[in-house]
Amino acid sequence: MARIVCTFALPAEAADLLRPLGEVAGPDGWRGELADAEALVCVLTDRVDAELLAVAPNLRIVANAVAGYEHVDREACRARGVVVTNTPDVLTDATADVAFALILGTLRGVSSAERSLRGGGFGGWRFDGYLGADLAGRTLGIYGMGRIGQAVARRAAPFGMRVIYHSRSRLDPSAEAETGARWVAWDELLSSSDVLSLHAPLTPDTRHVLDRNALRRMRRGAFLINTARGPLVDEAALVDALRDGHLAGAGLDVYERDPVVHPGLLELPNVMLLPHIGSATTETRHRMAMLAARNVEAVLSGQPPLTPVS
Repeated sequence: MARIVCTFALPAEAADLLRPLGEVAGPDGWRGELADAEALVCVLTDRVDAELLAVAPNLRIVANAVAGYEHVDREACRARGVVVTNTPDVLTDATADVAFALILGTLRGVSSAERSLRGGGFGGWRFDGYLGADLAGRTLGIYGMGRIGQAVARRAAPFGMRVIYHSRSRLDPSAEAETGARWVAWDELLSSSDVLSLHAPLTPDTRHVLDRNALRRMRRGAFLINTARGPLVDEAALVDALRDGHLAGAGLDVYERDPVVHPGLLELPNVMLLPHIGSATTETRHRMAMLAARNVEAVLSGQPPLTPVS
């Protein structure tokens, strides 16, 4: 029977799916269980590199219960013949919902208004009190037009927002029509977006894609939203752009040194901060765990994985 190591507590249904395949070990002391492991079910906080693979000589699959896989050394896995899988699709709507919640909350100053009320600052309705910005008539720019980017675009239309996007590959005409989005060059995305929402994966090419120069090329008074990966943004440069008013606000669910948040962001009233909750619904996390378990089931049964990482 195989040994399957999990780095987190699996939902009961996912654990039940795996038990007929072999012993399910972890999450406590999971690193000490790798010597005989044939499958590893992990998440984005678990670094899977050559050092880990060296103590798991029988490993056949690394099943990520997340969509991203930058924490996995795919070259090292490929060299050892280890299959790597992820969980695309099942977290699309949950993450897009949080992205749009940040758009709404940031433009309307929801978190700063709530902090004011809780702190005793609300003295009654005022004509000029707690003023935010309208969504209708504004241009939403999307960087990275994959599943989540498209889902955010579809949510923008009912709020009266125009949508432009820049992505590694352009959508086909029918998808552009369905999302109501128009492709633009990178420079136009920066200069024309009232709200810029990031949905690209983290790669060597996208790390700090929003560096100091790019942030200064954004439209003055624009808002930045990031639910993708923190290192897409140079946080120190973002703090400066927010402090001097070049950007009107930011809504963030991910951070450059996650879970550490730049202290400057914590001090700014025009920033809405969330603790990486993009996929954090009970239903979505269950689907993520089940898809990871089904990938393990397929590989250990001699079948192709359901969602292999290319």
